Amino acid sequence: MQGHKYDRAKSLFEKVIAGPSPELADRAGVHLNSCIQQINRDSASFKTPEERYDYAVSLMNMGNYVGAREVFQELTSKHPSLDFVWYGTAALNCLMGHFPDAIAGLNEAIRLNPANRFQARNDSDFRSLADDPRFTELLYPDTSAEEPPDAQKWHF
Repeated sequence: MQGHKYDRAKSLFEKVIAGPSPELADRAGVHLNSCIQQINRDSASFKTPEERYDYAVSLMNMGNYVGAREVFQELTSKHPSLDFVWYGTAALNCLMGHFPDAIAGLNEAIRLNPANRFQARNDSDFRSLADDPRFTELLYPDTSAEEPPDAQKWHF
């Protein structure tokens, strides 16, 4: 169960329940029910990547970072062009303290949709990165080199 291999744990608990010890069978029954609940939760069907994303965010908000990471990994591999998937992955990585991965994911989210830059500026999930210069540069890039000099701005 601790390894989140609920199908395997379920079959082992069923064997214990069928065994000779009623005390162990009673305790195994409790764990078996937990396994069945987890299997049913994990097998929930989602019609769209957005629904799957919402599920991952709910796991993340409940503190189930391992479960959320599994869902986000699946989403990024199946839907790499969806910016919100990368944004959610970045937020999760930041909450888990995986800061280089958080910055890489946020960079991809911003590349796919520049509006994510503005959303991340006020997102409390990225609070741990507030003083990181890589994060600051990503959210507040220096665009002065892209602007034409004043003389060229007003040339008619």
